Amino acid sequence: MRFSRLTLAAAATAAATALFALAGRALVLAAPTAPPAQAAQPAPPPPPHEHAHPAPTNLKVLPRNLTGEQVHEIMEGWEGELGTSCKTCHAADPKKIGPNGKPELNFADDSKEDKQTARKMYKMVQEINANYISKIDSSGAPVTCGTCHRGHLGPEPFVAPPDHDHDHPH
Repeated sequence: MRFSRLTLAAAATAAATALFALAGRALVLAAPTAPPAQAAQPAPPPPPHEHAHPAPTNLKVLPRNLTGEQVHEIMEGWEGELGTSCKTCHAADPKKIGPNGKPELNFADDSKEDKQTARKMYKMVQEINANYISKIDSSGAPVTCGTCHRGHLGPEPFVAPPDHDHDHPH
């Protein structure tokens, strides 16, 4: 079973709150003769900001049987590997205003060129892994977007060092 970061953060927050509440009670009980003070109870933590992840409707390169949560996890990974955000590939829908007063993203919309590029790059990575990396016994981890992009939307160009020692004659 996989848990989202928000679920894990909410569980950690609840555990920390319970621990601090117990520690506070222990201190009050240990006070020698002082009557228990009416201490203000700490406010409960706000509920975690969970987003609904509806079933995807326009998958063209990802498997079509993925759930909304699975697609969301994949997209979060790509965000980190590419150092970008959802709005790079997904257009805002001015007709759907979110609770923050800003337009929500239309994930099914294909109008952004970056989304088309992302699909091509995803297919390229899949082909590299299937046709090349999988055929090398000691290849280790598969290629990902982060292999080349390393947290940048445009991969940083590699510049070889101007001079290095060779262990073979020129």
